[in-house]
Amino acid sequence: MTTVTLPTVPSPPPARDGAGRRLPLPGRYTVAPGRSLTELTAWYGPLPVLRRRVMLGEASLAVPEDAEHPSFHYEFDDRLLSAALTSEQVDEVHGRLQLTGDLDLNGAAFPVLMRLRVVERADDRLLVVGHARLPYRLLRRATGFRLPWRRPATRLRLLVAAEFA
Repeated sequence: MTTVTLPTVPSPPPARDGAGRRLPLPGRYTVAPGRSLTELTAWYGPLPVLRRRVMLGEASLAVPEDAEHPSFHYEFDDRLLSAALTSEQVDEVHGRLQLTGDLDLNGAAFPVLMRLRVVERADDRLLVVGHARLPYRLLRRATGFRLPWRRPATRLRLLVAAEFA
């Protein structure tokens, strides 16, 4: 039996241009009309009982110079869901962005955890896909948000896909 020693290759030095970052360069980015998809799905147990596209009125991403505390802001403008989701904290967890924020609905703030997957990142744009799961009963009690009476639900899923440029 022969023993073979493989040469060791040192790991590359960390990139100075921010190539390993999940966010674009510092600045303010918005979503152009037609460059987003937002969907609200109501689930009753394992069954989806209502699936509807929701209009995204405005979305913005602000990346400060230190890139430590970026902020996301989504405004939903639809007859079914008229609300605003504002992030308070953005963390990177297992290669994804995790937004912790409030969904302002009917004048009440409801806490939301949204996980975003970065599909594509460049220096001047960011393409993300993410979702948030909302317990319907708690949301209804806290904000007064109601689905049509013929649609029973135990939870809601808010799906967002947006290109910030």
